[in-house]
Amino acid sequence: MSSILIKDTTREERERIVAESIGNVNGSCDGCSAGLIEMYQPYIDGVKEIREINMEFRAHYESGIDGPEKADCGYKM
Repeated sequence: MSSILIKDTTREERERIVAESIGNVNGSCDGCSAGLIEMYQPYIDGVKEIREINMEFRAHYESGIDGPEKADCGYKM
């Protein structure tokens, strides 16, 4: 397969592309694989390209870190 675009693939091929990309879904111990498959469901359904889904994910990603903390200079008045 040379293209993973929706127009060039069948639903079954897209399901296989997602499954192969994520890895061993059944052997995952942390339970996150199901969420990844759910994230790519619009691609499997032929609604959004993988590129669109990845761009949306990156745009909404939060690291959980609010930002750099100020260090105290040690000077007290």
